[in-house]
Amino acid sequence: MLAEIITIGDEILIGQIVDTNSAFIAKQLNKIGVSVYQITSVQDDETHILKAFKEAEENANIIIITGGLGPTKDDITKKTIAKYFDDTLVRNEAVTENVKRIWEDFVVKTPTQINLDQALVPSKAEVLMNMHGSAPGMWLEKNGTIFISLPGVPYEMKGLIDDAVIPKLVKRFQFPYIQHETLLTYGLGESALAERIETWEDSLPPYIKLAYLPSLGRVRLRLSGKSMDKQLIQIEIKRQIELLLPQIQDIFVGFESAESIEAVIGQQLIAMGKTVATAESCTGGKIAESFTAIAGASQYFKGSVVSYATQSKIDVLKIDAQLIKEFSVVSSEVAEAMAKSALKLLDTDYAIATTGNAGPTKGDADAEVGTVFIAIATKDNVWSDRFTFGNHRHKVINRATTKAFEMLEKEILKK
Repeated sequence: MLAEIITIGDEILIGQIVDTNSAFIAKQLNKIGVSVYQITSVQDDETHILKAFKEAEENANIIIITGGLGPTKDDITKKTIAKYFDDTLVRNEAVTENVKRIWEDFVVKTPTQINLDQALVPSKAEVLMNMHGSAPGMWLEKNGTIFISLPGVPYEMKGLIDDAVIPKLVKRFQFPYIQHETLLTYGLGESALAERIETWEDSLPPYIKLAYLPSLGRVRLRLSGKSMDKQLIQIEIKRQIELLLPQIQDIFVGFESAESIEAVIGQQLIAMGKTVATAESCTGGKIAESFTAIAGASQYFKGSVVSYATQSKIDVLKIDAQLIKEFSVVSSEVAEAMAKSALKLLDTDYAIATTGNAGPTKGDADAEVGTVFIAIATKDNVWSDRFTFGNHRHKVINRATTKAFEMLEKEILKK
């Protein structure tokens, strides 16, 4: 069974907001065995929306629409749906009461007529009550195709997907079983990795697919199986992973359940009862930000010193000014001194330090743009590496951050 997702709103097309709704909906549909055929974004224009509906009906069995359900004049989704279904809008009393409840409980004033008009829905629609907002979801059917219209506000949409749409679809249809397993690898490029596992990949059965998902310094390998036979998929994916792991053992760091190498590291540090800190210059706190984006990071991440200016390295981290003068602020000696200082200052078991030149100018050092030194310190040792990450500032920072995590993971695995 195929689905199409249609997002409505000029704000998406002009880049004012990022369409996260489609990613969430696709993920939830995939969990129950529904494949997304296409994702389409259209402007707040009746002709454009009607055209998208017609094309989607030719492609998919389930069409999920988000956006354009607000109280203002530019929100035209309901009127356009009514036109597509040759229908009229009628007032739904349950939605009216929900709007009044929201205004009384949260707005603390009487709703205006424009707010109450959110209770107008196509007469052929089954209302999906939105308990987190005033715009209801709607379920309609035409020529065997299901149309589901949802508000564009993410938390409202997510509530309706999880509480109403998915349960209703599961109850009505029998879907194939889909399973994804994603392995995280670091330190080997996509082409080199593909060459290494080519024989294994060529032997995969037709109902198991492999996808390479590369990013800076890392490649995710996603195995996807789809069949009405759940047991077949579970057994075969497990078997294929067992065949694959010996071939990538030196670069394998975990499964997608951890989502990122920093999350994998976090789990390892918790299990070991160890902690980490950072002293960042050219990465500007990016490593610390990556750690703290993970819930529960305070169990292992103790803090960071963002010593961006040379003087702050001297004043805060107590780096010897003579060391900087002798070797330059962008050097292995300074990186290692920063890591040791962070380790001592924040009393941790591990510390990461970065110093480099992200560009576009050379700054306080003579090092070429893209030069970065990354150091890892423990209570017993400190070591560093020199890297050249190109001349694109954003890329230099991200690549340095990724490499720092890779180096820390390498140190942790020594234990």
